[in-house]
Amino acid sequence: MAPTGRHRTLSEPALSSHDEVLRAAAPHLARRRFLTVTAAAAALAFGTNLPARGATAAPELDAARITDDPFTLGVASGDPLPDSVLLWTRLAPAPFEADGGLGGQRVAVQWEVSMDEWFALVVREGVANAHPEYGHSVRVDVGGLTPDSHYYYRFRVGAWISPVGRTRTAPEAGAYTTSMRLASVACQAYHDGYYTAHRHLAREDVDLVFHLGDYLYEYPVDQAGGARRYTDVRLPDVFNRETVTLTDYRLRYALFKSDADLQAAHAAHPFVVAWDDHETENNYAGAIDERGGPPEQFLARRAAAYRAYWENQPLRAAQLPKGPDAQLYRRLRWGDLAQFDVLDTRQYRSDQAYGDRPHAPGPESDDPARTLTGDAQERWLLDGWRSSDALWHVMPQQVCFSQRKLELGADARLSMDAWDGYRASRARIVAGAKAAGLANWMVLTGDVHVAYAFDIKADFDDPGSATLGTELTCTSVTSGGNGAERPSNWDTYMAANPHMKFYDGRRGYVCVEFDRREARADYRTVSAVTKPGAPVTTAASFVTEAGSPGLQRV
Repeated sequence: MAPTGRHRTLSEPALSSHDEVLRAAAPHLARRRFLTVTAAAAALAFGTNLPARGATAAPELDAARITDDPFTLGVASGDPLPDSVLLWTRLAPAPFEADGGLGGQRVAVQWEVSMDEWFALVVREGVANAHPEYGHSVRVDVGGLTPDSHYYYRFRVGAWISPVGRTRTAPEAGAYTTSMRLASVACQAYHDGYYTAHRHLAREDVDLVFHLGDYLYEYPVDQAGGARRYTDVRLPDVFNRETVTLTDYRLRYALFKSDADLQAAHAAHPFVVAWDDHETENNYAGAIDERGGPPEQFLARRAAAYRAYWENQPLRAAQLPKGPDAQLYRRLRWGDLAQFDVLDTRQYRSDQAYGDRPHAPGPESDDPARTLTGDAQERWLLDGWRSSDALWHVMPQQVCFSQRKLELGADARLSMDAWDGYRASRARIVAGAKAAGLANWMVLTGDVHVAYAFDIKADFDDPGSATLGTELTCTSVTSGGNGAERPSNWDTYMAANPHMKFYDGRRGYVCVEFDRREARADYRTVSAVTKPGAPVTTAASFVTEAGSPGLQRV
């Protein structure tokens, strides 16, 4: 099929150079010493687990020789703009093999975008290459689309046709927009249960899904799939080890993406994705790993993890990593109704204070030099707020923004991995929101495997201080197992944090509908994840009125 119309196809993205110099690591405090990354360390980080030069030189595979379905990992779309959307798939007829069953050959992949699900009204089509150097992933940045419109898409390789995906474009920038609906999800440990929440999410009427991190987990998965013992599948031993290399991470994405419920959610809605820690390693901070090993060694692992993340997500060329670095933070707009400032709270952060153990605030955690976002991202966020005329300002990010005391008393401990461990960094963000005059500020959060609803206070220690915005934490898809409606610390947390308006320990997601008058949040939960097929219910609903921040229970 010959291409028609205007489109941008990322079939042969530029490759990272092996001899690029790493940016200087930010200073790290507490349990790990600062180490300047040397040229030798840079060579190691860039020379390990990266694709070889000459990606376009790979011979082309005759599609007729592909005898098994190459679309075992589904399809996805993401980051919709008014005139374009990013389409993704990854070819893997043998998904649990290191090369996906396609060896070192590239594959030509046809793609179509249609106004209807039967593809009678095809509006864009073309051919993209799936290169072995990119894990046979395919991404097409389809342009020339109509703003605020729904489309269907699919891929074809030889006689094989992919599942059909449904996606949409954003309203035109600045256009008067009456409403939109999103969902936020996070934390989907494969070994902790079934993706029942994703199956229900696929049926929700939402415009966008924000995945707020821990899409992948690096921990070993046994042959039974952990808690998935009702599935008659025996997994190969290749998954029963921690992910370290590029091949490890690619295979782990293949395992997670083989899940039919996750595939259904991706096919139903465009996703906006952001990573947290487990896509690389638990609780890493910048160039520092969890165990305090050599930064140059960890950066090699981070390069592999970031590479595999980009290969397996509907992300544009701007997010293509350069070695262990990738700019994941980005901004999306929804007409004049909402601006979404998607943060990365892992790559640039200072090391966790007090050995990353719960601790009361002190000189180490409150050092004004500490940052969770890095200086450049912080400036980008605050500048974007100052120049915005959107009605709602939504900040999708990873770790709890609001203060969360873990116990009663004046010297209550806080999490050093969340914004509580970076209070000066949070204070700068809060001051920036006030200076920009954000009347309708909402933070979307993942990470903690429970659902919270917070009022963001000018002074978290003074319940009577001004409410500046709201924070919605979306619980997990599976991580932590079934959970409970009221965890054992429920009474303590609710008493210690008066600005915490809701706390539920079950699995699920949050749906949020924005209009010109208010935003409504519905906390959707499933009763269990260790058995498939649990129903979904609404555990609680809240509204926050435009121009009057603060959560009110419906």
